[in-house]
Amino acid sequence: MKYNELSILLGEFGKYQKYIYGLICVPGIYFGMQTLAAVFVLATPSHRCDLQSIDNDTYKVQGHWHEILINQSIPLVKGDDDVYAYDDCEMFATNQNTTYNSLNVPVNTSKQDCDKWVYDKSTFESTFITKANLICGQEIARANANMILMGGVLIGAIAMGIFSDVFGRKKALIVSVFLHVGGAFGSAFAPNYALFVTFRFIVGFSNMGMFMSAFVIGMELVGPSYRVAAGIIIEFFWCIGLFLLCFIAYFVRTWNMLQLALAIPTFLLFAYFWIIPESPRWLISKGRYEEANKIIQKCAKVNGVTIPENVVGKDSDDNGEKQSVLKMLTVPKLLIRTLIIYFNWCVVSMVYYGLGLNVGNLNGDIYVNFAINSSMELGAYLLCLLTLNKVGRKVLHAGTMILGGVACLCTIFTVLYADESLYWVTVVLSNVGKFGVSAAFAVIYVWSAELFPTNIRNSGMGSSSMFARVGSMVSPYIADLGTFVEGSFGKALPLIVFGGLSVLAGLLSLFLPETSGRILPENIEDAVNFGKEDSGKKNPSSKKYYMNEAYNTSMDIPPPGEFKTIN
Repeated sequence: MKYNELSILLGEFGKYQKYIYGLICVPGIYFGMQTLAAVFVLATPSHRCDLQSIDNDTYKVQGHWHEILINQSIPLVKGDDDVYAYDDCEMFATNQNTTYNSLNVPVNTSKQDCDKWVYDKSTFESTFITKANLICGQEIARANANMILMGGVLIGAIAMGIFSDVFGRKKALIVSVFLHVGGAFGSAFAPNYALFVTFRFIVGFSNMGMFMSAFVIGMELVGPSYRVAAGIIIEFFWCIGLFLLCFIAYFVRTWNMLQLALAIPTFLLFAYFWIIPESPRWLISKGRYEEANKIIQKCAKVNGVTIPENVVGKDSDDNGEKQSVLKMLTVPKLLIRTLIIYFNWCVVSMVYYGLGLNVGNLNGDIYVNFAINSSMELGAYLLCLLTLNKVGRKVLHAGTMILGGVACLCTIFTVLYADESLYWVTVVLSNVGKFGVSAAFAVIYVWSAELFPTNIRNSGMGSSSMFARVGSMVSPYIADLGTFVEGSFGKALPLIVFGGLSVLAGLLSLFLPETSGRILPENIEDAVNFGKEDSGKKNPSSKKYYMNEAYNTSMDIPPPGEFKTIN
């Protein structure tokens, strides 16, 4: 019996599948927490030069005498809102001959850079930025750290995907769990920047391998008609991770203690060694039919289904012949379609992670902003779960991308022209942008998988995920543009870039054909004709023409924000 036929016979989402599916969703929680922990761990509080003339200087003014000393040592700089604040990186070069005016400010005195700072501790007791003093010319170190994390995700997707295909999903999962625990704890105790980013790379690498392997095990047990819902529901666990991160960070204001608090629960993942089975589909593909039969019989017993012994054999492997996505690039029409798909993957990943990292740059309370941002993402996944098969892929994806893009672009007016008291409008627009791009991310995996022909789908989805990783690696630099471009325009610039790219990607996606409820392409010829008036006719039974090739190799399963499935 073919494996997909067997999965239907077992019960497409019976008790056993629900049990395994619930377990494989847990890594999504850890992935969400560790990926966006940078919002708090790498936050840059307000700061100024340390007053070397006194011991135990603090950013907070200790009294009138302290204020006089600060005025005598630190220049005042006029901000964009016409409010003066102490200079972040320079101090007066005073000596015993310096004279002061009535405001205790030095007269005709030059400025000099300082090498020691004090930080505002009203929000954070400490961050890694304050520990390593990654300020005053070293601001790019924060973007580099986030890029290295995303680079780990990219390398992890490739390396652990190959590992899981060769050695098995479960072995890849256990190896990734060990790496994840080591990286999480190492990040908490890193004594310097080099070791910190090394451990963050390991966290990104292991996050991808850990989630990917577990997700494939679970999804290969779920029947085809449940894969759309299962692929979107797991997004809610990513959101749970974000809410837990916000909750823990609110009470743990020291960066290393926060990292430690996030790392301790990872020990629970070692239980997967005993409770998560190997993927029956992978065992079948490797000719290990006896082991596959044992797992299938256990599934049948839990689900209350009776099936024959030794129901799988050499004819059960339903993985068809696969081809490279390069075949798509040889036909002009499909080349344009593929490039549009790649561009949308790159932009949606860039904007998604960029807006998440940009939360710390918005005015207002960072914890409230982060919670609202996560709530908007949760709402976006609910929208997709309820409407994806009703309104179609094209309308939902293009509409949410353009909505999010326009919202981000509108921040130009609130940042440049609105009063400071209207900062909340910018926060609202940024969250609308996050809502739009989160929904678009929930659609693009489904839609693009349906656009690629069956024999190219694996290669097409794997290459699409690669472009998404490139976008996520670029996003930290765009999110931090405000630290390199001074003034109000610098604050608005990240949202302008994200908004413009989102609108462009949304408009380009309108040139892609709709796939919902249609018979999908099996080969290059079908793909060329797909979308024409007489092709891709409405499918009278959506369950008859299902696709499962996107789950045959683990490299096709992307991280949170991307783990979508197809019907």
